[in-house]
Amino acid sequence: MKLKVGLLGGGSWGTTVASVVARNTPVTLWARSAETVNEINSSHTNQTYLPGAVLPEELRATTDVEEAVAGADVVIMGIPSQSFRSVLEMVRQHIRPWVPVVSLTKGLELSTRKRMTELINEVLPGHPSGVLTGPNLAREIMSGQAAASVIAMEDEIIVKELQGLFRSGLFRVYTNDDVIGCELGGVLKNIIAIAAGMGDGMGAGDNTRSAIITRGLAEITRLGVAMGGRSETFAGLTGIGDMIATCTSAQSRNRHVGVELGKGRQMQEIIDEMVMVAEGVKSAPAVIALGKEYGVEMPIANDVYKVLIGENDARMAYRGLVRVVAKAESEPG
Repeated sequence: MKLKVGLLGGGSWGTTVASVVARNTPVTLWARSAETVNEINSSHTNQTYLPGAVLPEELRATTDVEEAVAGADVVIMGIPSQSFRSVLEMVRQHIRPWVPVVSLTKGLELSTRKRMTELINEVLPGHPSGVLTGPNLAREIMSGQAAASVIAMEDEIIVKELQGLFRSGLFRVYTNDDVIGCELGGVLKNIIAIAAGMGDGMGAGDNTRSAIITRGLAEITRLGVAMGGRSETFAGLTGIGDMIATCTSAQSRNRHVGVELGKGRQMQEIIDEMVMVAEGVKSAPAVIALGKEYGVEMPIANDVYKVLIGENDARMAYRGLVRVVAKAESEPG
């Protein structure tokens, strides 16, 4: 018997994952916008978030959370980090006991600095929690290009069942039991992508981008390990893999923010014209606070954060990054 899936979130990645899963099993997608829901059901498109993409006819959408969740065997959360808790509380009213809940969100709750699986465990105790994450650009997956992702959960039996749920065509899904490492890789690389974008916006070269990516990876690995993740996780798809995609692709929202900052534009102006959320901007204060809490030096993240809050500009931050005194490669800086 096929599992029924309820997916909450009608943005680009939520709609993409719903489309992938719909090839394997029935999916009901919840979105706040009645216009988006009507478009998905009638035209099988979501032009606001995935222009030009054709969605599976089997994919159904609704504005009713109960309709999406009440009969679901698996619930998938494609909700921005700062709205994640409030939507979970809506889900709590309708979800059946022990149903697994999987996060697609690469962010931290600002007020608590918690990961999304921590929020799931807090709001929905008893429900197995996990995360689907990796170097996954929505438009490429919708166009049928090959991609790989990771489903991370502590329960080995459930994660293998979910692996088959998400795997489809050229979309390959691996499993991992390091939930902390996998989740933090997706969260922390966003702020490094802003740094890489700032360099690109100022006309820096490939050498500069490579240096930011590799030093940024070392930086987020230190914090991730301090928080309980495994170092080898950051050398895989959810670490360096996601970092490369996010720091180099024109489709990356976080890199886009950095590029525009590098061109001298103001933060609010950039955010106002974006349809989708750049999670690195939202989570940056929480990342900086975690670095201080765990005693981990994060020079790149700190420089980016100062630009985001207006204490510095991209050119001065870049100047600081390239002038820092080089130590041993294994050391911060």
